[in-house]
Amino acid sequence: MCVPLCQQKIAETMLNRRNFIKTVGAITAVAAAASLDQKAAASVNAAPQQNISYSNVVDLTHTLHPDFQTYSGEKQIDLKKVFSLKKDGYNLNGYNLSNEHVGTHMDAPFHFSDRDSADAIPAQNLVGALTVIDITDKTRLNSDAQLTMEDLKAWERKWGRIPDGAVVAMYSGWERYVNYPQFRNADSKGIMHFPGFHIDAINYLLEMRSVKGIMVDTLSLDYGKSADFAVHYKWLPSNRWGIECAANLGKLPASGATVVVGGPKIAGATGGPSRVLALV
Repeated sequence: MCVPLCQQKIAETMLNRRNFIKTVGAITAVAAAASLDQKAAASVNAAPQQNISYSNVVDLTHTLHPDFQTYSGEKQIDLKKVFSLKKDGYNLNGYNLSNEHVGTHMDAPFHFSDRDSADAIPAQNLVGALTVIDITDKTRLNSDAQLTMEDLKAWERKWGRIPDGAVVAMYSGWERYVNYPQFRNADSKGIMHFPGFHIDAINYLLEMRSVKGIMVDTLSLDYGKSADFAVHYKWLPSNRWGIECAANLGKLPASGATVVVGGPKIAGATGGPSRVLALV
């Protein structure tokens, strides 16, 4: 997810951040941040290793095609046949992405911070126990509904504490619109209306739980109306990742599945189309 306004805000934020560090003293700021980050990373990676057994694999990935709905509303992938089996002895296609953030895709920490690019995320942080938070009752009534801290606490009252090293997914049921304009759900002013995480839920996960990543079945970690990308600016700079446009979350149990994220391993990538699987 990124549009010109988003890109401009990132640039401004990065500039202000650098100026602040130069003024106040880079050594102290960086050392303190590094210490906190090491503790956070250690907490996430300290999750006990468990034997994984499963009988089914659920694909959480939408098929990407040129007409796939995008955050900007513009076409962001072109496909063309370069060689064919009949003519050349083998098939080979060419494709161009105008944006890394299209289809079922990863937002790497680097997307909204100076933290890890997609290729630098440790492999062990791409596998975790999947916690699925169902907010479909709210989204049927309100397209601007958000996953809140109370939704997380309600899930924990029923299923127990969110496990250390987990991945938390918002299931809003929005994928039913994935191939239609309703997926963006833009009004006459161009403001989009679809569900996402509320910042209080993100604060709860960062401060009270040890979570590797978050997922949504919509176009953005933030809800559609967001003008400040608060969730992106809070979650990704913590050196954690997000997955947008996930598929088939409604086919999963609330607890007990394991998610495997095949994120892009492209040097310096801010994210990119990903194959995401759930082991059930």
